[in-house]
Amino acid sequence: MTTPFSDLDQYIALPRIDGIAVSPDGQRVALTVSVLDADGTGYRRSVWAVPTSGDAAPARLTRSAKGESGVAFTRHGDLLFVSGRPDADAGDDLPGQLWSLPATGGEARPVTRLAGGVGGVLGVASAADVVAVTADLLPAAGGDVDRDTEIRGRRDGKKVRAILHESYPVRYWDHDLGPDQTHVLRLDLGDLAEPSTTTAVDTDAAADTDATTTPKTVYPTHLPRPVDVTPEPGRTLDHVDGALSPDGRTLLATVGVPEARGNRSVLVTIDTTTGARTVLFDDEGVDHEQPALSHDGRTVVWVRTVRSTPAGAQQHEIWTAGVDGSEPRRIATEWDRWPNELVFAADDTSVLATADQDGRAPVFRIPLDGGTVEQVTSDDWAYSSLRVADNGVVVALRASWAAPMHPVRIATDGTVTALATPAPLPEVPGRLEEVETTAEDGTRVRGWLVLPTDAGNGPRPLLLWIHGGPLGSWNQWSWRWNPMLAAAKGYAVLLPDPALSTGYGLDFINRGWNAWGQAPYTDLMAITDAVVARDDIDETRTAAMGGSFGGYMANWVAGHTDRFRAIVTHASLWALEQFNGTTDASDYWQSIFDAEGMAQNDPHRSVADITSPVLVIHGDKDYRVPIGEGLRLWSELAEHHADADGRMPHRFLYFPDENHWVLKPQHAKVWYETVFAFLSQHVLDGEWERPELLG
Repeated sequence: MTTPFSDLDQYIALPRIDGIAVSPDGQRVALTVSVLDADGTGYRRSVWAVPTSGDAAPARLTRSAKGESGVAFTRHGDLLFVSGRPDADAGDDLPGQLWSLPATGGEARPVTRLAGGVGGVLGVASAADVVAVTADLLPAAGGDVDRDTEIRGRRDGKKVRAILHESYPVRYWDHDLGPDQTHVLRLDLGDLAEPSTTTAVDTDAAADTDATTTPKTVYPTHLPRPVDVTPEPGRTLDHVDGALSPDGRTLLATVGVPEARGNRSVLVTIDTTTGARTVLFDDEGVDHEQPALSHDGRTVVWVRTVRSTPAGAQQHEIWTAGVDGSEPRRIATEWDRWPNELVFAADDTSVLATADQDGRAPVFRIPLDGGTVEQVTSDDWAYSSLRVADNGVVVALRASWAAPMHPVRIATDGTVTALATPAPLPEVPGRLEEVETTAEDGTRVRGWLVLPTDAGNGPRPLLLWIHGGPLGSWNQWSWRWNPMLAAAKGYAVLLPDPALSTGYGLDFINRGWNAWGQAPYTDLMAITDAVVARDDIDETRTAAMGGSFGGYMANWVAGHTDRFRAIVTHASLWALEQFNGTTDASDYWQSIFDAEGMAQNDPHRSVADITSPVLVIHGDKDYRVPIGEGLRLWSELAEHHADADGRMPHRFLYFPDENHWVLKPQHAKVWYETVFAFLSQHVLDGEWERPELLG
C-alpha cells in the first residue's frame, strides 16, 4: 500500500493544521495551516477561512514569506494575527507584530510596531474595540515602548547578548529567558488610522551608539498606542493566561507570584486603564490556572491544584466564583479527570471542557450549579481548542492516531460535523486496534496497537513506543512520533498508557508516583506480554522506544530486561540527581521525588546491565532535559560496553541546533532515517546503512 508515509519527503511535505478561531457570528473559522517552505528546511503558516456550515471550500486569507500565527477575531469580525511580514513604513527586520485583516476585505494592516515584537493575543473584548496582547520589553524601559526601542538599538549596535538574572528560572524548554520580560499591553483598535509618513521610528538613530543625545524614537501615531497594564512584571508573566471582559476594562488572568525558585500561579483581575491589580485567589502551595470568563463578564471558572509532593499528585479541581472573587465554590467534585481546557457555553450556565479519558479526549459539559458532568462526545477522537461563538456555535480541532488535526462543529446533542479542511486528511497505511491487559496489582492497563493494513508476510515485528510527560496519554496524532511511518515499513506499534498516564483517574497516576521504574515498567511489560502472545506479532523481533519521560523509561527498560533487540532513547533522563538540578524547572522535579525514590528509580545505576543496542538521540538546545543527560549516557555506555578499540553496538545521534522535539523538517527526516536504519539492523537483521545526509 503506497501512501505519503512510504516516503519521508512526501510525509514532511504534508500540510498540517495547528490553530483555530471562530468568528463572533459563528459563520466561519480561521485556521492556521503550516506547509513546507521552498527549500524544505522550515514550515510557513498561512491563515484560511472555512465556513461552519460545512458546505463550502476553504479560502486562503493570508500569504507572506514570514507566515502568520495566533489568530483571533474582533467583535466586528476582523481577523487578528501575528506575523513578521514586512511593514511598508518600517522595513522588514522587525519581529512578529499584530496585524488586522478587515472582515469587509482588503489588505491586512499592522496594528503594532514594537521593537521586541508581539507574543500573542491574550484576549479580545466582545463589546469594545479593545485587545490585550503579550509583548516583551526590557526592564530598563520601564514599560515605555519608545525607550525599549532605544535600548534594544544600543544593545544591537554593540552586539551585546549578555543577560543578567535576578531570580530563577533562567530558561524555558528551548529558549533563554531575558533580557526582556513579558508584559501585557492594552490596544484600542478604534485608534487604528491610516499610516502617516512622518511617524516612523528612527531606527538608525536608535542604533547609533556614539550619539551624544538621546535617540529620537516616536511610536507611530497612526497605530494604537500600547498601554502597559503590567508594569515591572519580572518573570511573573512568562506563562500568563487570561481573558478580557466584554467592555475591555478588566483582564482576568493567572500570573506568577515569585517564590524561592519560580512562581506559584494566582488568579487576579487587572484594570486595563489604570493597571490596578486585584488578587482574587492566592494560596501557598497551590496553583490557580486555566481561567475562563463568562460571556457576560460576571463569572469566572478556573482550575485549582494543590502542589504535588513525593507522596502523590493532587486532583485538578474546577472552581467558579464571581468576577470579584465572591462566592467561590468547587464544581464537578465527583469527576475524576483533569481538564485540558475550559470555555463557557453560550448561555453561561455551564462550561465545556476537554480531558484525557481512556485513550481518547472527549468534550464534556460541566454545569455551574454543581450538577453531574455530562460527556458530550462519545467516539475515538481527541478534541482540543474548543471555541464558542456568540450565537452558540461550538467548533474544535480533533485528531486520533488514524488522522491528524482537522476542524469540526459540535452540536449540543454531541453530533459532530467535519468541516472542510485546507489540509486534506492523508490516507494512512495502518489501522487501530484497542488492546488491554491486567497488571500484577489487578489494574487494567490499555493502549492502542497500530497494525499495517497491507497483507504482509507472517507475524509483524513489534515496536513498543513509550509516551513522554510522564503525565500524558497516547490519544492523538503526533507529527514528531508518528507510528504510521513505522506501519508503512511493516512494523506493528504498541502505544500503551502505563501508570502515571492521564485519563484513568488520580489513583492510576499515583501508582507510579515517586516510583517511575516500578508500576510504569511492570505495566509496560505486562501489556507487551499480552500483545506478543498474538498470532500476528513476532515475539522474537521487538524494540522499545521513547522520548523525554519515554526516554527515561527506555533507559530503565534497557537496564532491566534483555527482551528487546534494540532501544531508542530520545531526549532522555539518565541520571536523576544530575538532571534535577540542571533542568529548566528544577523546583518541580525535585519536589516530586524524595531521596529514596530518586535513588531507587535512577536508570544510570543499571548501565552495566544493558545488553540491547541503544540509539541515543539528543538536541543541544533542549533545556527541559539538558544535553548533559545524553552526554553522560553516551559516556557511560562507552565506559561499560566499548571494546578495546572503542567500538560498540550503540549509536549517538546529536543535533547541535535542535531542542526537545527536533522541529526542523530536514532534521526530522534524518531522525526517522537513523531510527529506521538502527531498527532494521537490530530488529530485522539487516545491514547497517548510514543515512546519506549524515556524511
